[in-house]
Amino acid sequence: MSEKKMSSSRKYHLKSLMLSIAKGLLETEITDREEEKSRYMSENCPSLSLPSGSQALMELCREIHHKIERIDEERYDLEVKSTKGANEIDDLKIKVIDLKGKFKKPVLRKVRMSADQMLQALLGSKHKVNLDLRANLKQVKKEVKEEEKELRDVGDWRKNIEDKAGMDGRKKMFEGGEV
Repeated sequence: MSEKKMSSSRKYHLKSLMLSIAKGLLETEITDREEEKSRYMSENCPSLSLPSGSQALMELCREIHHKIERIDEERYDLEVKSTKGANEIDDLKIKVIDLKGKFKKPVLRKVRMSADQMLQALLGSKHKVNLDLRANLKQVKKEVKEEEKELRDVGDWRKNIEDKAGMDGRKKMFEGGEV
């Protein structure tokens, strides 16, 4: 059960061996990369020989331009394909979440907006009408009915009772006449 301990000289020797092997591997990897790069460049990018005539030079420019266009088309196609794939992945993620049924509602922040700001957010720059709700309200004048006015202007209640007391007062109340 006891672990055998290595001596420090043995550890140092093993460490130096590992470092020398790793150094050799790194050097071979670097040379392999350089060889691969030079081979790729020789295959795909031949040496440039500039023609002396202007017609030949224009032909070379046309060839390079066509190559650039083809490469741009390939790049665009790959870009569209990758964005399409990313959108499909997003849609599938949403479907998976819906199928699981464990959709968490996001916490909504309380936002204070006026009606103008809300319409401007919804309609964008099209909204130019100022929506002042208070300005659109109708002005209503309060009409005071005559009966309510008489009730307010009664004054002393004893006098009112005396006027209505007896048959004369009742008759006046029904006829609407004056005392």
